[in-house]
Amino acid sequence: MTAIVFPARLALPDGFMDKVTARFGAQVQTGDAICAQHGTSEAHFETMLPDAVIFARTTEDVVAAVELCRDARVPITPFGAGTSIEGNATPVCGGISLDLSEMNRILAVNAEDFDCVVEPGVRREQLNEHLRDQGLFFPIDPGANATIGGMTSTRASGTNAVRYGTMREAVLGLKVVTPDGKVTRTSRRARKSAAGYDLTRLFVGSEGTLGIVVEVTLRLHPIPEQISSAVCGFDSLKGAVDTVVQSIQLGVPLARVEILDAMQMRACNLWSKLDYPEVTTLFFEFHGSPLQLGEQVEMVKALSAENGGGEFAWSNLPEERSKLWKARHEAYYAAINLRPGAIGWATDVCVPISRLAECIEETRADLDKSAIPATILGHVGDGNFHVVFSIDPNAPEEMTEVEAINARLVERALAMDGTCTGEHGIGIGKQEWLIAELGDAVDLMRAIKRALDPQNLFNPGKIFAL
Repeated sequence: MTAIVFPARLALPDGFMDKVTARFGAQVQTGDAICAQHGTSEAHFETMLPDAVIFARTTEDVVAAVELCRDARVPITPFGAGTSIEGNATPVCGGISLDLSEMNRILAVNAEDFDCVVEPGVRREQLNEHLRDQGLFFPIDPGANATIGGMTSTRASGTNAVRYGTMREAVLGLKVVTPDGKVTRTSRRARKSAAGYDLTRLFVGSEGTLGIVVEVTLRLHPIPEQISSAVCGFDSLKGAVDTVVQSIQLGVPLARVEILDAMQMRACNLWSKLDYPEVTTLFFEFHGSPLQLGEQVEMVKALSAENGGGEFAWSNLPEERSKLWKARHEAYYAAINLRPGAIGWATDVCVPISRLAECIEETRADLDKSAIPATILGHVGDGNFHVVFSIDPNAPEEMTEVEAINARLVERALAMDGTCTGEHGIGIGKQEWLIAELGDAVDLMRAIKRALDPQNLFNPGKIFAL
């Protein structure tokens, strides 16, 4: 793949920071630690510092920041929790990092309509804590305690996607500040509409390149009557994947189903102090009434047994389920720490579920040829899986080797009519693969970007080069 060429990083215009400080006072910071925090991601990409960080507290703050940057032609990159994997919020051209974490109010909960309105800095765990007493929950769970704005911008999904969908389905409407400084509402709260272009879906997944999210209307769901979780080890990767595919084909409404290969189970045992068998393992979660759960469980247990699965280890109490899923959510850190001092590279693809077993098996075989520790885990119910590499930062040849393995993984997924990124977004890391996947459609994306952001100031250098 060709190297990514970012737009030039320019010095801030004279007097720009004076205007920023006059407007924002203590809300603007330029200290080394703060800038480093906003120039570093969870991923392996190098740190790229902003010139300053503005902590927005209101929509008016966002508008003011956008207008100042627009008039001075200074790049502006929105920032949430910093948990993105593809460098999505890294300010590659410097300028302003606009931190939205203090815009964290839950503005409305419309329990009768199963929706709510939140600011972008609300964390998903914060939202579910607030909703619990009303019998509602927000199901999108990318693993990290991400902000709703960041999840919207990257079109996040996660462990519940097989039943509840992704942020594409969860977001009912947005308020965004566009590059010209206008506050735009993309839709009303009605559950469906045929009113013009679907602007909500345009901004969901745009990674802050078209607008800055300042308000999100979300679809909610009732808390299930009963929740049961189970863990089941398998003789083979194929047997585990076939169990999931067959369950879905038979219409079993799995709430969550996660796959962790033997290497990932070893990492989780070490990191989370567990004692599971170190074999390919499925983590299941079932939602519904006791009768529904009984039917679902019996069918999945029968399929598992036919495909080389062992006994189901149940976790029915809330504290037990929390411990179980905490280990799953910490899997990324567990994988990285398979060796001390390593850095992580997480990548993901998504393929049609009929090709999933083949894709995972071929990927595991490729990984086994390398001495670099790497794990496979994923949301197999929707065909999405991740590979996490544990890389020695002092061995540049390992980075080169991982790049080659990642390239083969993406090529494999595309050859199966899959996608180069199931949920991480494009950001910095997968720009060339986006072109390989969609071809001329990327030119249409560029045309939309130029129309909305002709100065290329909103998160420049992401998704594609202009």
